[in-house]
Amino acid sequence: MKTIAPETETEAEESDFKPLTAEEAAVWRSRNPPVSVWKVVAGQALVGVLVALVAWVLTGSVPMGWSAAYGAVAVVVPAALFARGVLRHSASFNPRAAMVGFFGWEIAKILLTVALLAAAPWVVPGLNWVALVVGMVITMKTYWIALLVRPSVRKTD
Repeated sequence: MKTIAPETETEAEESDFKPLTAEEAAVWRSRNPPVSVWKVVAGQALVGVLVALVAWVLTGSVPMGWSAAYGAVAVVVPAALFARGVLRHSASFNPRAAMVGFFGWEIAKILLTVALLAAAPWVVPGLNWVALVVGMVITMKTYWIALLVRPSVRKTD
């Protein structure tokens, strides 16, 4: 592996990066457990249901609630497909295959989302695009909520 020398003296002085030993990495992992991707997808589904109910209650319009719900579905279903596909191949020992799989599932997720949005006018009677987009955006932002509610990352001693 090639090491790139710092261009200036300040770059060389500012670098305080110290790689962790195997033991330190194990301690760090035990203190900072990963967030389950399935919990995030389930959280997105729950938020999608709540957004649809709020849209329906605030407007008094059932098509508005269904539009928001379909927006959430256009996020949750592709995210679940992506999670299943990536996790199924995450144990691959070949980094190139893992990267190709990741991008392949990301493309599949995007294509499924576009297909669901294209089908929306036929699937949701009385479709309201604003409610659909609001449902999508709020459901997508659930990732940030998952990052905020997880225990904070703690440094090793």
